[in-house]
Amino acid sequence: MASLNVGNLGEYLREQRRSAQLSLRQLADAAGVSNPYLSQIERGLRKPSAEVLQQVAKALRISAETLYVRAGILDAERDRSEAETRAAVLADPALTGRQKQVLLQIYESFRKENGFGGAEDGEATPGDPVDARDRTAADPAGGMAGDGDDDTGPRRTAG
Repeated sequence: MASLNVGNLGEYLREQRRSAQLSLRQLADAAGVSNPYLSQIERGLRKPSAEVLQQVAKALRISAETLYVRAGILDAERDRSEAETRAAVLADPALTGRQKQVLLQIYESFRKENGFGGAEDGEATPGDPVDARDRTAADPAGGMAGDGDDDTGPRRTAG
């Protein structure tokens, strides 16, 4: 049987089981799954359902969300959630262009800190379209105040 994209999950489960000083049989009993099925999950041969992962997480006393991410169950949901968050910030008429940019940079830094990497397409950059009234409010010359376009002082970089 070909290995699925759950090898990382299996290795992680094995490490957690060993850290908890449980045998494969003990964990299988505690999680309510069969011993052979749990063995196949640990070897990357089976992709467990979210329900099985929840039972295993409960038996190991670890976060089910961690197992969902390692199994690839949450990736698509997280990507969609990230895009929605970015769209909501960019669509907020109460924020200036600079505020939107800074808020998205902070959001991205928190995501990186929590191990979810950077966004390839949705990241705020100085060239992102911003409402013209935001630019003029920040800097009458049309640029955003503090955006580093002038050479009068040291440049600051975010994050």
